[in-house]
Amino acid sequence: MLAGYISADRAVLRERGQIVGIIWIIVIGFVAGIVARLLSPGPNNPSGFILTAVLGIAGAFLATFIGQMVGWYRPDQGAGFIGATVGAIIVLFVWNRLVAARVISDPGGSPRS
Repeated sequence: MLAGYISADRAVLRERGQIVGIIWIIVIGFVAGIVARLLSPGPNNPSGFILTAVLGIAGAFLATFIGQMVGWYRPDQGAGFIGATVGAIIVLFVWNRLVAARVISDPGGSPRS
């Protein structure tokens, strides 16, 4: 009977750990997106605080995914600040290339004719 409660407690702690891990990736990605925008050469598009933060968070998730696939991080680990910043720079670079190739429109830029 006691073993059932212990395993249920472990499942709850594991689930909380996953939620905290995702929140940590979002926070690190937010900061990494701002740093990547400052470090990235070029016109520094996307302009806009929210879009920069979203691209930074996407970069942190990208760094976490690649790091776990390569074996740099355990499945319960997220990317650190440097890895998230590198991931954010990669996402920002891809974003700038897609805007330059006019595959997507620049939400912060002036309309092109």
